Amino acid sequence: MMRLSVLMLVTAGLCVAAPSTAFGQAADPADVESIDAIVAAVYDVISGDAGEARDWDRWRSLFAEGATLSAVVASNDGYRRVIMTPDSYVERSGASLEENGFVEAEINRVTEGYSMIAHAFSTYESYRSRADDEPFTRGINSFQLMKDGSRWWVVSIYWQGEGAANPIPTKYLPGG
Repeated sequence: MMRLSVLMLVTAGLCVAAPSTAFGQAADPADVESIDAIVAAVYDVISGDAGEARDWDRWRSLFAEGATLSAVVASNDGYRRVIMTPDSYVERSGASLEENGFVEAEINRVTEGYSMIAHAFSTYESYRSRADDEPFTRGINSFQLMKDGSRWWVVSIYWQGEGAANPIPTKYLPGG
């Protein structure tokens, strides 16, 4: 009985200590070496003109196990949160992004961190094509990030588009 208890403790310790690779896909070290790098990688993967394939394996490599993506959307009685996993985001939006074109560009970021955690309020503009001069929308992506000692992981991205009732505060705009 004692051996079984020791074996269970050792196994649990190895599981906790083992480095995790999200969804079985190793990340490019350049994508996860810094907050700047991982945020840029997220924008890079989802962005492309119509007909451009996205690298969804790269996408999966950026996210921690159990990561979520949440959009705040208008509903009949106010607003609600649509919750997705990185995979369900691809299932829900991937084909549309590739067929119709979607380019998201970060225009400002406010980052705060402590030890191995960070939060980045990333203001974005969205375009249908890299050739577009004017965005069709903009908003804020709220990134929650974690460093495991060797790399950064996206724990969650929570976003809301700008609207007439909720303009982006000046402090989250360039020069703000």
